[in-house]
Amino acid sequence: MSVNKVILVGRLGRDPETRYTSGGQAVCHFSLATDETFKDKSGERQKRTEWHKIVAWGKKAEFAQQYLKKGQEVYVEGSIRSNEWTDKENQKRTTVEIIASDFRFVGSKQESGGSNYRSNSAAASSSTFDGGGGSAPSEHDQSGPEVTDEDIPF
Repeated sequence: MSVNKVILVGRLGRDPETRYTSGGQAVCHFSLATDETFKDKSGERQKRTEWHKIVAWGKKAEFAQQYLKKGQEVYVEGSIRSNEWTDKENQKRTTVEIIASDFRFVGSKQESGGSNYRSNSAAASSSTFDGGGGSAPSEHDQSGPEVTDEDIPF
């Protein structure tokens, strides 16, 4: 058995950017910063920031575009995917992304833009976007076609 699951809590480094595949499927990219504080060998407090590339698809991508903003604290759950390619200088490159399966606001309603999207299982201070029915606006009720790697425009 194997598991590919990631849970991150951090702040958005920029506003989400959404594009659409040729088949009409929404794909949203945003960056998330996580911080770690530790003491170095000399006992001085150090802070390290790790940046993560987050990708959301379909309804999750549309919700991210509409509700997430730079600086917001967000809980992201998903899986790790690495992509390899050759750049213009014929160098092999690798990108590691988190494919979001769920994300939630962390903090106050004011920080999260006052969204009323809540899950019954979410903590009182978190808003969730699970792409499910019920609380989703009607313009997001349509689901897109099945997407393959060939459909991704970048």
